[in-house]
Amino acid sequence: MKKIFAVALLSVAFAACDSSSTDNNSNANTGTNTNSKPAPTLEQASPAPAVPTPEASAAKPALKAGDKVKVAINGSSVEATVLSVDEKANKVTVKVEGQSGEKTVSIADVTKQP
Repeated sequence: MKKIFAVALLSVAFAACDSSSTDNNSNANTGTNTNSKPAPTLEQASPAPAVPTPEASAAKPALKAGDKVKVAINGSSVEATVLSVDEKANKVTVKVEGQSGEKTVSIADVTKQP
């Protein structure tokens, strides 16, 4: 979602700064000013420093298969056992107690029990 917003913002900014558009303003200068420099576009501006996302910087306890956890499912917290952890995808596969089958949930929805 952030990437889509950033691309839309860049395209709007680029279109607003586009000097090749025809200017029909009667107040526009018709002479050429050799001393003026075009405003820097967003592509020329230095990139903003990377800011780590809260998920990446959050100190989550390491989860491993067999851990007893609580999982937020449908707004309630239920007890479960970790079956596998995919840290690259930020997903955990759990077996919810009292239910058959497995559920794959986000790591953010899992709380490790002591």
